[in-house]
Amino acid sequence: MNRQEFLDRYQAGERNFTYIDLSGANLSGVNLQEIDLTGANLTGVNLSWAVLNQTQLVGACFRRADLRNIVLTRSNLNQSNLSGANLTKADLRFATLKQADLNWAILIEADLSNTDLTGAKLDQINLEQAKLNHALLMGTELMEANLTRASLISANLTKANLRESRLSGANLKDAILTQANLTEADLNGAMLRSANLSGADMHRVILTAADLTEAVLDSADLSRGNLMGAYLLKASFKKAYLLRANLEEVYLLWSDLSEANLRGANLRKADLSGAYLSDTILSEADLREALLIESHLIRTNLEGAKLTGCCIHNWEKSDVELAKIECDYVYTQFDYTTKKPKNRYPSDRDFLPGELAHESPEDSNLITVEFTEYPNWEALVYTLVKVEQNSPELQLIIQGFETQPDLFLLQVQANYLVNSKLLAEQILTSYLSMKEKIVQKRSEILELLNLEVPIFNASIDLKQIPAPALPPPPLVGRQNHEALYKEISRQIQSILRSQEPEKFVISVQRLLDFLTKNGVELEDLQHQVIIQGIVQRAQQEPLFKDNLFRWEQTASPTERVSVMGELVRFAIALLWEK
Repeated sequence: MNRQEFLDRYQAGERNFTYIDLSGANLSGVNLQEIDLTGANLTGVNLSWAVLNQTQLVGACFRRADLRNIVLTRSNLNQSNLSGANLTKADLRFATLKQADLNWAILIEADLSNTDLTGAKLDQINLEQAKLNHALLMGTELMEANLTRASLISANLTKANLRESRLSGANLKDAILTQANLTEADLNGAMLRSANLSGADMHRVILTAADLTEAVLDSADLSRGNLMGAYLLKASFKKAYLLRANLEEVYLLWSDLSEANLRGANLRKADLSGAYLSDTILSEADLREALLIESHLIRTNLEGAKLTGCCIHNWEKSDVELAKIECDYVYTQFDYTTKKPKNRYPSDRDFLPGELAHESPEDSNLITVEFTEYPNWEALVYTLVKVEQNSPELQLIIQGFETQPDLFLLQVQANYLVNSKLLAEQILTSYLSMKEKIVQKRSEILELLNLEVPIFNASIDLKQIPAPALPPPPLVGRQNHEALYKEISRQIQSILRSQEPEKFVISVQRLLDFLTKNGVELEDLQHQVIIQGIVQRAQQEPLFKDNLFRWEQTASPTERVSVMGELVRFAIALLWEK
């Protein structure tokens, strides 16, 4: 049938042209809506700019046809042959192409959104910048396909064969790629947020700079894959294979790598902060300069792994063998301002073989500061506050104080693993400077610390305190009795003025315990000075008063029944009365 006869019959209202032969015909720009061309021979036909929406094209042959800018929305092209056809910028939205042959076809910038391509053959197809959002591509053959910068948002590619395909810059957000074959596929810079790649075969895949945030890759095989610089935040790699994969500088924050196999993987400078590494195999892996901040290592296999220069700030490890790792030093703290790890440990040498295995968080959390003279407690309190301010995440609590011949040992507990030697030196250096400033300009320091209200004046108010009825303490001579009382009163008051209830209850109680241990009984003094100091500050600082009442509600039973706890509760009772 020639072109004109065909068009005349269509204009006359005929729609059934099944098995017609229009090969080579020029039908550019024609309107053939709702036509039935089932089984038609349209080889080499020119249908560019034609309109064939809602047509029946089952089994039709469009080999090497010119279908540029054609409209085929909601058309049925199941089992059709479009191999080698040019469908550049074609509109195929909601069309069905089940088991269609599109090998070597050109669909640059074509729109196949919501199209059903189940079981179709698309080997070496060109879909550059095409739209396949919500398309059904289950079991499709896409070997060596060009999907560069294509949009496949929420597309279903379950068991699709994408071996050696090009998906650079493609958008696969929320796409389903379970058990898909992506061997040697190029996904450089691709968007795969929340995509499901469970069980996918991704041998030697390229995912450099790709975004896989919250993607699911459980049981996927990414062995020897290149993921350098990829974003893998909160991604799931449960039971995944990443043998000898390149994960250098990747972001694996809060990712789940439980039971994953990363033997020999390159994780140098990777960020594994908060990652779950339960039963993970990291043997022979390169973790040099990696961030393991708050990571969870449970039964993790690190045999032969390289950890030199990694940051282990607040990491959690259980049943982890560290005796056979390669590690010269680690960083125990992270500076969130500069985004860099700090506090090299050991500070002045390298680890001996297996030494890290013998280090425990308790050993490195406890800092011992050596004083050659009895410390000024007021200066010491301000020193610890200053050190904490230099490291916003750091919290220091005094654990104990010990007197030795010609030496006084202060033990301070940090809230995370620190370089105890460096921090002890920092505390001592800062203390000496702070003590000098307090002695010279005590009033100015109080103003700088927002403590402009005068501290309880021990030199005046102690005259009103009656001498204790108890015998003089055995370690203190009578001539020094009054001076001792004044000094202790001043130190206690400075602590009360500089700390909140949850801290000063502990700090003052430890001071009282130390004094009692050394035979210094100060019952009358501690009752009057402490209670008066608390009440005085509460009356002048409404926020402190609120914190005081909050402490009474949240304090542990041990704190409440301690001497200091009872004194605080007595002060609270006085405030209620007023």
